[in-house]
Amino acid sequence: MISDFDESIVQYTPKQRMLNAYRGIFSDRYPVAPEFWRYYPAKVLGVDMIEFEQIPHWQALQAAFKKCNCEGWGGISPDVKNPDVETTSKFEKISETEYYKSTTIKFMKHEFCSKRIYTREEPSWEVECLVKDEKYLGFYVDMMLSEKVAFDFSSVNNAYFSVGEDYLLELSLGLPFFDFIAGAMGFEKAVLYFMSGNDAILRDYRKRYINFNIEKIRQACKETKMESFFIGSSSSCNSLLGPRLWRQWDKPFIQAVSEEVHRQEKLLHIHFHGKSIETVADFVEIGIDAVCPFERPPGGDISDLSLLRKLLGGKVAMNGNVHTVETLIRGSAEDVKREVREIKDAFVGEPRLIIGTGDQVGKETPEENIFAMIETARSTRR
Repeated sequence: MISDFDESIVQYTPKQRMLNAYRGIFSDRYPVAPEFWRYYPAKVLGVDMIEFEQIPHWQALQAAFKKCNCEGWGGISPDVKNPDVETTSKFEKISETEYYKSTTIKFMKHEFCSKRIYTREEPSWEVECLVKDEKYLGFYVDMMLSEKVAFDFSSVNNAYFSVGEDYLLELSLGLPFFDFIAGAMGFEKAVLYFMSGNDAILRDYRKRYINFNIEKIRQACKETKMESFFIGSSSSCNSLLGPRLWRQWDKPFIQAVSEEVHRQEKLLHIHFHGKSIETVADFVEIGIDAVCPFERPPGGDISDLSLLRKLLGGKVAMNGNVHTVETLIRGSAEDVKREVREIKDAFVGEPRLIIGTGDQVGKETPEENIFAMIETARSTRR
């Protein structure tokens, strides 16, 4: 008869380790979750970036995490249908390595056009935004947040059950409010629009954006078994938007989403790249369960891990901090091991810790450094 519970006999899956860290529960060891977003999964699958963007992202991540036998996370969105929207696209070859994709969206009597460049070496990028003139922004918002929009969770459920316990697949809620607007008109125009006395209009748009996402959360909780929700980040960060505008426009959105997610007894994870130390207290106040990637300088400002731990106060899971350039790409395996040990030493005894990377693992990263990170994270329990 065993008188004391022996935790070492418990078999944890990668997904369980991630969820436990979000919830502040120790597993057998700290999860180690490199951010394998595009470059490394494409390498694992042996495809170029044009081919990669035709593969379901959750599937590509699954291949990468399984190869490395580590933990991880990824996001997936429901399909969206709007009977008032008609979309057509044209894919043209520019050269042996580049393609040009033009998309036309017809909504009621309005037409929006965008253009993207696709190359074999890099992920695609937009060169022409949908909204060219701010006077058409309202029509764009009406289209995107229409009451006629219907969410289809079929592909989400397929991915969820296909991924199983291999990693933590989260329901993506898209981007914060500023990025929702910037995604339509571009970063520069969006900044000017937000600074040009349009507060009343923007507050109305934000209210609608909040309600839209709350409805998405409620439907997702009814139609899927997803445990965690995810909010990404583009230009909505301290490095580009700044703490003041972020607090004014994006914090209320994230707060409202967080309250609904927790009302549904689910978890919330946000990605907040670049500098973040000035808003760590805000993450705690909002009640976010996990934040990534807490980048080191020069891209980020997280160099004092003891201060970060103090600010998080054991209430938010820290995911990240291994430097993707100076350490993973330019450093040796010993440099990687040292940095991982620094993180573990700073957070010793803290269950809300995931050993992750300071944003996406670059394509130049030596594979031995990736495995050095994973092995060192596993070397001691906590």
